[in-house]
Amino acid sequence: MDQLKQRLREAARAHEPDRARILARVERGMAAPAAAARHHRPPSRTSWARVAAATAAVAAVLVAGGYTATTVLDTDRPDRGTSAAPAAPLRAEGVVDPHSNRFWAQSDITLTAPRPLTALTVELRVAQTGGVASTGHWRTLPEEDFTVSVREDRDGALRYTWTLKPGRGAPAGRHVFAAQYNHAEGTRAATGDRYTITATGQDGERTTVSGDFAK
Repeated sequence: MDQLKQRLREAARAHEPDRARILARVERGMAAPAAAARHHRPPSRTSWARVAAATAAVAAVLVAGGYTATTVLDTDRPDRGTSAAPAAPLRAEGVVDPHSNRFWAQSDITLTAPRPLTALTVELRVAQTGGVASTGHWRTLPEEDFTVSVREDRDGALRYTWTLKPGRGAPAGRHVFAAQYNHAEGTRAATGDRYTITATGQDGERTTVSGDFAK
């Protein structure tokens, strides 16, 4: 009795399913109904039985190897549940700093860059409303990375321009550019002030945004 059990175990271990033959049988079985369809003849029950038997045999081999039919099929199926996220836009906002007073004001431009920038120009035009004269400027990005100019237009408006130097970059995030100036006594209206920002990302895409301080 012990010898019989030993022989059965050895026979079980010696049995290795011939996967190549099984897969070949599947291909032949699948080809049979396809060829029949081209001749407008339904596949016979025998053909379907062969395909079913071969498919079952392949499934058995895959299960024995630690795989499932779903696992095999999913390797060639694209993931339909994922898609490229839309690129976030370059955004900016202009406000008059709340610490401004009856003789002096500061205009702030807050730029939100979703990606690093390789080129950047920020231009602010402060309308001449009486007594407007520059008293300074600053930005949160490194001073040495920018060329800054302040000039007066023909109509007396002040034009502040910050330009990122060649070879420098601006990281993704929020960056503030501020212009400071005196003005005639009283509450100054900033409705005529404007800003324009031109930026280029690392992918070479150029974006321009503009706005005002009408708040």
